Amino acid sequence: MINVEVTRNPNENPGGLLRRFSRKVQEAGIIPKVKGGRYAKRKTSKLSMKAGALKKLTRRSEVEKLKKLGKMA
Repeated sequence: MINVEVTRNPNENPGGLLRRFSRKVQEAGIIPKVKGGRYAKRKTSKLSMKAGALKKLTRRSEVEKLKKLGKMA
């Protein structure tokens, strides 16, 4: 993880320091990385993968039939 460090300059108000810090955090790309890892995605089960493959095969065969009949471009 990238650490962002900002030191206060003389005669700098806290608002400016906070603005500078938030800009550094945005430039470092930390926020999207943290938001992306917030929810873990489960791997798809073998059964659902097989079902998806069968669905794709049947759809492909239907499209080929329609193309042969001239009903689909």
